[in-house]
Amino acid sequence: MPIPSAAERRREKRAARTGGEPELDIAGDTPYARYGAIDTLLDLQRPRTDEPSETSFIIATQVMELLFTLLAGHWERARDAMEEDDVPAALAELRRGAHVQDVLVSSWDLLADLSPTEFSRFRDALGDASGFQSHTYRRLEFLLGNTSEPMVRPHKGSPRARAELERAMSEPGLYDAALRLLARRGLPVPEEALERDRARPYAEHDGVRAAWARVYADDTPGNDLFTLAEALLDTAERVTRWRQRHLAAVKRSMGAKPGTGGSNGLRWLAANAAEDVFPELWSLRTEL
Repeated sequence: MPIPSAAERRREKRAARTGGEPELDIAGDTPYARYGAIDTLLDLQRPRTDEPSETSFIIATQVMELLFTLLAGHWERARDAMEEDDVPAALAELRRGAHVQDVLVSSWDLLADLSPTEFSRFRDALGDASGFQSHTYRRLEFLLGNTSEPMVRPHKGSPRARAELERAMSEPGLYDAALRLLARRGLPVPEEALERDRARPYAEHDGVRAAWARVYADDTPGNDLFTLAEALLDTAERVTRWRQRHLAAVKRSMGAKPGTGGSNGLRWLAANAAEDVFPELWSLRTEL
């Protein structure tokens, strides 16, 4: 048996002293509040109007930002694992990321019944603020292959955000790493797909679809590339679900009004939701 650590022995002694009940005599802030910076967290909801639903809007936004950051970590580790030919580790990270994505999709429930009259009572307080300007979300899009040099421009006044996005744009994304893995396994991935211009979004390629078709020709459990392809599609499908929930939430709360960030709102979101992530994994299905 492993030797208990000093901290574990201390916890055992305290449980014996309290008879198994929680410790109630704590000096100052609780360790829980200090560890999670709870007081700071709860001080971050600062509505600018008296409309109660504005608080829900702010909390939903902040929850999504935290989940974006968590998801980016899973995707980056999945990418790095593929770069190291460690498919099991990549699958584990994609699976954990899928759980985060499910919570992200469900987080729209916080705003599902936001009425247009409620939203209009605090929308002007947003000014020009828009979720389009989220650099943490943009980092996710870059990891998905939707890299775009112009999308870095809104963050030119924020050195940290700009540096994160420039790094994400220069590095391989999830799909880039998957295609490089296929090529190392001897599959005919076109060179132009492997060495694409990462200042521009990934574009569907017939040759990439043909390479994936060879992967799908063997759908036995031992084909780890087939398992990886399906895990990538799980990720892609959840991205589409999130975009569709975003579109529905906007349509319900403000209809076709222009967006606060300068877009035409609903039409821009609808076009984005219609774009497939990892497109060859979708179009291939028509041929199989």
